[in-house]
Amino acid sequence: MSDGYKIRDQTLPHFITTTVVDWVDVFTRTSYRDVVVACLDFCIRDKAMVLYGYVIMSNHIHMIVQSGDGDLSGLLRDFKKFTASKILEKIKSDPESRREWMLERFKLATDGHSRNKNYQFWQYGNHPEEIYSNKFMWSKLDYIHLNPVRAGIVAKASHYIYSSASNYVSDSGLLKIEKADIPIVDVLNLNNFTKYNEY
Repeated sequence: MSDGYKIRDQTLPHFITTTVVDWVDVFTRTSYRDVVVACLDFCIRDKAMVLYGYVIMSNHIHMIVQSGDGDLSGLLRDFKKFTASKILEKIKSDPESRREWMLERFKLATDGHSRNKNYQFWQYGNHPEEIYSNKFMWSKLDYIHLNPVRAGIVAKASHYIYSSASNYVSDSGLLKIEKADIPIVDVLNLNNFTKYNEY
């Protein structure tokens, strides 16, 4: 099933959104967020993932990612397959008051699809948007980092640990990211430059 967006150049960075089926709020639990962090860390270390920014929200993930191997589609496929498998294992084995309801949602999501599977965790598609300029990169990074602020979770983006905002503000974070360059036009414009440092 196509979401109307395709990765045409596998070597370029893309803004990606992965969403849990039915927008189920899986990532309200720390243990499930930690699975995503561990998988991203593995992909960075061992699968040539270049991660410029990310945020893990309650039912979706935004990230700007590039494949050092030139196979972004394959990298995202493996990431989604592995995280789905690990999170479903944890839902089944760990204390989880929503277990039956969530598994039922994930089972129903397989209806009408030819792929033979017991559960579908992620929605099909990643809504990829090619990063075609530094300015567009920063507009997407701002969007990513301000998600928890807009949701009322934190007052400052850098206070939300499950994102890369603190990497850009204080060079600290859960994951090692590749920091994007600030556009030269914004280096000359101090108002915009300080905006990036006030997350």
